[in-house]
Amino acid sequence: MTNQNVISDWFHQYSDDVYNFLIYLVGRTDVEDLVQEVFIRALKGIGSFQGNSNPRTWLFSIARNLAIDEIRMRNRNKWKSVLSFETSHEPSTEVTPEVLLDLKEENKELYRAIQSLKSNFRDVIILRGIKGLSVQETSEVLAWSENKTRSTYHRAKIALQKRLGGALHE
Repeated sequence: MTNQNVISDWFHQYSDDVYNFLIYLVGRTDVEDLVQEVFIRALKGIGSFQGNSNPRTWLFSIARNLAIDEIRMRNRNKWKSVLSFETSHEPSTEVTPEVLLDLKEENKELYRAIQSLKSNFRDVIILRGIKGLSVQETSEVLAWSENKTRSTYHRAKIALQKRLGGALHE
């Protein structure tokens, strides 16, 4: 099976998961280009993929790194426009009305609370709590030890529960 066929199969299996993961990280619904970039990078880096590893966790690692780059770029662009007194409108990293309409009413508060967490907490909550990755898979994606993953997830759930006023359901 060629590398392109492997990536194509992975795209059909995991693109929805990667898409949803990126929405939580980036906070926008227009992440299609980022999803495509994840699979382009996967194709380019398929030689470094270890066959005994889970492809989904590898793709989430790529998506996470890409989201970090995207957020940094947006922040740089935002500061450039402020410093140069440009009047052009830069894309916002805040929750858009499109995102809020797409989410079910009961999930809006949870989504806002997750977005307000610090990035390490947000990442581990999304991977473990929402995407359902195991401790081992999550630690691979985040490049953390399993103990750090467990303890950070525990602290993140407590922080999220406080933000939700004590109303946290798994």
